[in-house]
Amino acid sequence: MSIYNSILVVADINRDEQPALARAMQLAAKSKSKSHVTLFMSIYDFSYDMTSMLSSEERESMRKGVIYQRTLWLEKISQPYLFSAVDFDIKVVWHHRPYEAIISEVFKGNYDILVKATRKHDSLESAIFTPTDWHLLRKCPSPVLLVKNATWPEGSNMIASVHVGSEEPSHHQLNNRMVEQLQELCRRFDATPYLVSASPYTPANIAVEVPEFDALSYAEAVRGHYLSQMKILRQNYGIDSENTIVDEGLPEDVIPATAEKLEASLVILGTTGRTGLSAVFIGNTAESVLDKLTCDVLAIKPEGYVSPLDPNKPE
Repeated sequence: MSIYNSILVVADINRDEQPALARAMQLAAKSKSKSHVTLFMSIYDFSYDMTSMLSSEERESMRKGVIYQRTLWLEKISQPYLFSAVDFDIKVVWHHRPYEAIISEVFKGNYDILVKATRKHDSLESAIFTPTDWHLLRKCPSPVLLVKNATWPEGSNMIASVHVGSEEPSHHQLNNRMVEQLQELCRRFDATPYLVSASPYTPANIAVEVPEFDALSYAEAVRGHYLSQMKILRQNYGIDSENTIVDEGLPEDVIPATAEKLEASLVILGTTGRTGLSAVFIGNTAESVLDKLTCDVLAIKPEGYVSPLDPNKPE
């Protein structure tokens, strides 16, 4: 399997350095077949639409001029990242909602992955996720790679945060997708794959309210279930037991702590991609884990996910 041969990169409009483009080229260079990378920018300025003294033709001409200037700028700053083995092009569009423009381009170009840089907090190691980032995590149909670090070193560790405790087929399918992409990326970068899952604590209120409740037996049964399911998953993909971790605790504690301990270059998370009122949360682990990770994050939707911005979605 060869993945991520058609890559869409969101340009950072605020600086010449483009870590997302660097990561995309790093991915493309490791592909077994010819890859294509598109550097994309969505721009908009309300002042061009509010200039009532100008005709619609004049406003359109001004917009085209801005797009042209931005295209020239992207051509200039992208040069240090390019090499002949990878096809490359630039697209600049005029749109007032960047995330809608980005997702529209994902559908038009049928890209394998979307790559976007995050902004680091000035005084902390954590990243600052913009509204655009959250919209993409919830609504983009392709995997979304949020870049925090400059490079993925050869021989690093990469993690898939799997949910092995669930009996739902959708969770099993999502686990499989994450592990498959983990293994492909590890092959490309000579990295070591790890599977990590957080098993829940024993509910304290049950032990208090139900005197006959055996908390120790319950905890052992839950951990046993997680371990047995993790064994099945790792054996299906030929992953050594030493490369699987099941720790008791909350995902937002277990996953970042494990990533830091392993000095992971990447963590793969599954997201439910909820919309509407439930979009306040994007998944059982992703929402709470993202802010605490200092490495790159690859967010993957479940099979059959339909984006609310899909142009072919039934009304």
